[in-house]
Amino acid sequence: MIKIVTSAERHTSNREWIHSEFSFSFADYDDPSNAHFGALLAHNDNELKPEQGMHEHPHHDLEIITYVISGVLKHQDDLGNHADLQAGSVQVMTAGTGIHHSETNPSPSEQARFLQLWLLPDRPGLMPKWDAKYFPADFKMNTLLPVASGSGVDGALTLHEDVTVYLSLLEANRELQYQQREDRRTHLYLISGNLELTCEEGVFHLKPGDAARIRGCSGLKLKGTGSEGEAELVLIDLP
Repeated sequence: MIKIVTSAERHTSNREWIHSEFSFSFADYDDPSNAHFGALLAHNDNELKPEQGMHEHPHHDLEIITYVISGVLKHQDDLGNHADLQAGSVQVMTAGTGIHHSETNPSPSEQARFLQLWLLPDRPGLMPKWDAKYFPADFKMNTLLPVASGSGVDGALTLHEDVTVYLSLLEANRELQYQQREDRRTHLYLISGNLELTCEEGVFHLKPGDAARIRGCSGLKLKGTGSEGEAELVLIDLP
């Protein structure tokens, strides 16, 4: 089964200080039929305006993954961590028993675009933790690079859930094969560029902001298309 969710089908939240596109129910968007996909509870594509941000606020019992697409995102939390996350950085925060943090755009002129994913952890009451890592563009070129995982993947940030998050930059006419297990789900989201997705159910053409929610497809083929640069995507393997 494959369900294509187009960019236009997402919920748009447009505030003075942040523009967000919600793939699942979040904040003022409440749709019980679109509450999650397996362990994936939220998938938000955000653009934070210059010198704006989310002031200190709490979370608990979530695995929160942030990928900075462009600009700089400043993180601070009550564990004493603070970092200016450059484009290409991935941050993982285990909220566990409770964490307070803030996310702001320190630039006076440039917007900061970032994806934020919320996952249900494999158990409640974990010790809060924060980590981040920068992944250069060439590490992601024409491959699926694991950047966060609960399976102990070498070089990936640690998650407390049986989930692996991959990033990729796929050049035009380059192809990748992804073998999905029958008992797993795959969530694929196209950040930019154009992508051709092939599986047993057919051939699908994705544009920026489009997503595919996939179950029961044993083999996937991803192909970069178009002439306007690489297709940048995130692929999430989850139960």
